[in-house]
Amino acid sequence: MSLREKIRIMVVDDMSTSRGLITQALDAFGIRNVATAENGKDAYRALSTHPVHLVISDYNMPEMDGLQLLHHLRSGPKTKGVGFILITGRAEQQIIDHGKKLGMNNYLKKPFDQNGLRNCIEAVVGKL
Repeated sequence: MSLREKIRIMVVDDMSTSRGLITQALDAFGIRNVATAENGKDAYRALSTHPVHLVISDYNMPEMDGLQLLHHLRSGPKTKGVGFILITGRAEQQIIDHGKKLGMNNYLKKPFDQNGLRNCIEAVVGKL
């Protein structure tokens, strides 16, 4: 069984369009086991009971932003090892540096294309 058949990913973004673009790209890569959440709070609640291999999260969201979600994930025994990719339109150095301190595995600047997303994911989990 290949990695793309086994990997479980959660996409977290408050914009349904962005969630849709990411999940469509994952589907195009052959990744079928994808969950979604509209904000960090909902994502953390779901991940606390059903961890995934990789979280792809927007930065700017209501309730709990992407870096707050990352902090909570790294603090939990079941979720501390989850891969984490931050997607942001604001790839400012202080955001990236803070994410790295929290244990972010990679980031991607919006707008992005499918190849960029694939390369970003493969840098974290290996060849799909």
